[in-house]
Amino acid sequence: MHIPLHSNINIDISQSDAYITTGGYNLRKPGFIQTSSEIVLGGAISPVSSIGGRQFEITILVWKDPRSGNWWLRIGTDLVGYWPRELFTTLGDHAGKIDWGGEIIDSESFGRHTKTQMGSGRFPQEGFGNASYFRNIQVVDHTCSFQPTPELFTQADTPYYDVKNLPRDELGTHFFYGGPGFGHTHSGVVSLSLSQFFL
Repeated sequence: MHIPLHSNINIDISQSDAYITTGGYNLRKPGFIQTSSEIVLGGAISPVSSIGGRQFEITILVWKDPRSGNWWLRIGTDLVGYWPRELFTTLGDHAGKIDWGGEIIDSESFGRHTKTQMGSGRFPQEGFGNASYFRNIQVVDHTCSFQPTPELFTQADTPYYDVKNLPRDELGTHFFYGGPGFGHTHSGVVSLSLSQFFL
């Protein structure tokens, strides 16, 4: 998949309870084994896209090594590291669901929602050059071949972030997402995503 660069890239496939006791966005929590000296999980990546200006993209690949059982992360051409197979005691040979999108952690117990923006801080309706997006979304099947994703399911439960699923075209399976934050009245994990379910 290709995504525009607006800030940091944070990827987590090991959390199961809203980050209370498991998982994390970067290397502050145990689990991910860093192997790259060029890209650090949770670190800033540059150059970044500008609103109404030049857009920069990066390719991200997460896949399970069938021999070791570890889940590897590649950003661009750099193997960043892996999540050891021991973290996934209840996961079979393949994923049952994949989510793509954004997530904001609002740790304020009282008061209004964080001002933290998601993506570029623009709503998806503003489109290319303004809103963040994922494009050319594919999955790796049991033969280690890339397959286009079928229908995606949209989830956005807040008025301060949104997601807009678009039909396949020259960008492949793609969607725009994001928003400015601020004003939401509950705290905790706020996420939006597009999901693919496997039967």
